[in-house]
Amino acid sequence: MPRPSQLLHPQRDPAPPLPAATVLLLRDAAEGGVEVLMTRRSLTASFAPGAYVFPGGGIDAADAAAHARAARRAGQGEQRLTQAIAAIRESFEELGVLLARRADGSPATAGDVAALDRHGPFVPQCAARGLTLAADEVYVLAHWTTDRDLPRRFDVPFLAARMPEGQTPVADEAEQFEPVWVRPADALARHAAGQFFIIYPTIRTLERLQPYASVDAVLTACAGERPLWTSCPRAGLLAGEVARYMEHEPPYGELELTSPDGQIVHALDWQHERPVPLLKNVMRLTAPNKGFMTGPGTNSYLVGDARTGYIAIDPGPNDAGHVERLWRAAGGDIRLIVCTHSHADHSPGAKPLQALCGGRPPILGLPSQPTARPASHFIPDRALQDQELLALAGQAPEGEITHTLRVIHTPGHAANHLCLLLEEDGLLFSGDHILNGSTTVVDPPDGDMTAYLDSLDKLDAACAAACARFILPAHGHVLGSARAVIAHLKAHRLAREAKVRAAMQAAPGGSLDDWVALAYDDTPPAVWPIAKRSMLAHVRRLQAPNS
Repeated sequence: MPRPSQLLHPQRDPAPPLPAATVLLLRDAAEGGVEVLMTRRSLTASFAPGAYVFPGGGIDAADAAAHARAARRAGQGEQRLTQAIAAIRESFEELGVLLARRADGSPATAGDVAALDRHGPFVPQCAARGLTLAADEVYVLAHWTTDRDLPRRFDVPFLAARMPEGQTPVADEAEQFEPVWVRPADALARHAAGQFFIIYPTIRTLERLQPYASVDAVLTACAGERPLWTSCPRAGLLAGEVARYMEHEPPYGELELTSPDGQIVHALDWQHERPVPLLKNVMRLTAPNKGFMTGPGTNSYLVGDARTGYIAIDPGPNDAGHVERLWRAAGGDIRLIVCTHSHADHSPGAKPLQALCGGRPPILGLPSQPTARPASHFIPDRALQDQELLALAGQAPEGEITHTLRVIHTPGHAANHLCLLLEEDGLLFSGDHILNGSTTVVDPPDGDMTAYLDSLDKLDAACAAACARFILPAHGHVLGSARAVIAHLKAHRLAREAKVRAAMQAAPGGSLDDWVALAYDDTPPAVWPIAKRSMLAHVRRLQAPNS
């Protein structure tokens, strides 16, 4: 993890989340799909006033004490049972919907609902009428923790249950108003039109519900007793507005790095004219070479500070404006220039940057191999050794400050590819070996799939040894959960390889064009010409003698 001294902003403790539960009451829609019951919160509510929500609320001690009055299915743990009881109670208090069964096992009726006082103690009243709470019919769909930046936070399982037949929701007209059945797609469309205010976790949950064809399909998906997703969103600024993201979305890791406590202080807009501070000792400047293969552009990084000088990583294409901006961001004090590999969007800016610095900083990296394309010819001033350390040092009021990059040879995307690990802060500069938002191309003969996969294993071991959590790629935002990202990427590559193998077996005399249509049938045909390059790397690996 980054040193606290290198964080950009003073940290504060987020508000502790309070335990709560909410439930999505579902029914099958006449036109197909599902409908979910939602209500509007009071305009004076302390949390999300005026928003349309699913019924729910805080978990109290009475919910945990009511296990004896609830039916439990196999595998439903103590905590999940308490949450289900809380959701059943809240559904009754807020909407007059009762998920319970009578002594003979039949569902509770509208008559049972009418006989209970919605303002009185819930469980004792159910016990008096011989009602058992149907907690075994309430399933966990998702688990949300309120964003760290908000003053009031909740730890909330989003549960799912089928709406009981013969009951009609009636809002309590105190906390909840205007109960409405709505299809997820319609709720989202009305929200987009400004007619149906819903908050971030509700939006994301409705998005996830859209594909389900029936209530049975939803409940079957939830049968594993584990949330289908878990999230504590993070927020940043995009075009001056607050934008929130879940863990699987590209900006999430960058927000975690720049504001771990959740403050909304980091702008996510791509900057080509000025550097973006990521830590006090790390800046990113993105070259203006955006495109299909480069995304928003090639990321150049400056590691160091005014006391130590800087190491420039991947100065990018030979773009005079970009190179000058990189030089100015470092105050001209660049001690080393390192290229992760020789491709034309990474290394050509090295010599112009060196010239701006008076020819002083050496250009380091690995020389291009004979297998490289002519546009990727590159000869560094000095070749870097695997596991070599590149160190900067300076004096700070608290003593010496150091920034140390460990060189890791990682052939695969290119034969001369390397990555750099900032040891003091656990940051991996991954070049093109790991990207955010796409998988890199492994293009033979300079690219090699076996070498690529072996290098992923090497990076995983390095991240484990250094407790590295963040990956800073040459294209895209910072990635968090470094080892999980590496594991996912390797699994993706091997899954694609299995599809390539199956395509080769299905069409043994086929061409690359025949195989790509089968192995990449989950991607748009427009990307197949590029996909063929990585597929060829898989084919060569599969046809190797030891495969």
